[in-house]
Amino acid sequence: MKNLKHFGALLLTLTLALALAVPALAAVDDTGFSDVDAGAWYAEAVIYCREHNLMDGTGNNRFAPESILTRAQLATVLYRIEGTPAVTGTDAFTDTDDGAWYNDAVLWASQQNLISGYGGGLFGPNDPVSREQMAAIFWRYAGSPAADGAGDYTDEAEIASYAAAAVDWASVNNIVAPASAGVFAPKSNATRAHIAAALMNYSRSQPAPVPQPAPSEGRKVLIAYFSATNNTEGIANHLDAILDADLYEITPETPYSAADLDYNADCRANREQNDASARPAISGSVENMEQYDVIFLGYPIWWGQAPKIISTFLESYNLSGKTIVPFCTSGSSGIGSSATTLHALTSGATWMDGQRFSGGASRSTVEDWVDGLELTSTPEA
Repeated sequence: MKNLKHFGALLLTLTLALALAVPALAAVDDTGFSDVDAGAWYAEAVIYCREHNLMDGTGNNRFAPESILTRAQLATVLYRIEGTPAVTGTDAFTDTDDGAWYNDAVLWASQQNLISGYGGGLFGPNDPVSREQMAAIFWRYAGSPAADGAGDYTDEAEIASYAAAAVDWASVNNIVAPASAGVFAPKSNATRAHIAAALMNYSRSQPAPVPQPAPSEGRKVLIAYFSATNNTEGIANHLDAILDADLYEITPETPYSAADLDYNADCRANREQNDASARPAISGSVENMEQYDVIFLGYPIWWGQAPKIISTFLESYNLSGKTIVPFCTSGSSGIGSSATTLHALTSGATWMDGQRFSGGASRSTVEDWVDGLELTSTPEA
């Protein structure tokens, strides 16, 4: 993790730490969450994390700023920021449930030596994360850097020995603010608002990534997307504004109705996702597909995967020699295995790592991602 190779694509914001007190933040007009008041000290941080795909809400248009973060949730936040990399094996913990939502994240975090557990085979997936645990975990995530100085707290004796260097690092770099004047409160629990603030603070403390030439320079680019509820269309339109590219909407021959997308029922979308042979028909086609060198391929996430109409699209053309850059939209799920599942449908094509966006992601967020792709040279297959 000392490399942190994904920093460029993620605005160099892959290190988390916790702050119970933060500097005053700029006012915002609308946070996008019903439980985050625009005047709250953490409002700007919540919006920043949402727009930069660092943290999402908890559903039902809520962020739950005062809720604690559990150890399993923390592992999952980091794991999703890393792009949900593939993991193999099983964790050695006796208190993690087989098939639990956090299994891959916990396994990844333990394999990366970020969260080693309590000892005795225990991970404590549902235990709240304390301030000193947060500092230690993300100090390791940053590569265990040395601190140029040390924090000066009246309760330093309460800081566990394993976290002492981490607390110094987080303090002198202004990532973790004291709980109150001269007090660190190492045993206090984290909240989602504190984490959002620390993420923003860390991100803004880093040097800006060196802009890369847009992939359209010298390469013909197509943006092809399917959007059932207009979320993916919004990202495609941002790409269209950023790139000198052609835009193509993958339009189903039989449009999806609201009933077709009622995931709680036996709806059309569910039936298609459960049928490996399903290939919904597309209305129209891309003219002169052979002229394109790079294809940005966009879709929503349906039950962890791309809708089957994306398979129809890929199987309709000879994409050998082309570079495919997937992007998706979802409320919380990462891009996961949705792109890799599609690889087998495009013999001879080169696939780049994809990116997941929230439906309301800003143009600047999308542009930051594009700048980090370095598509002016041919990527490795």
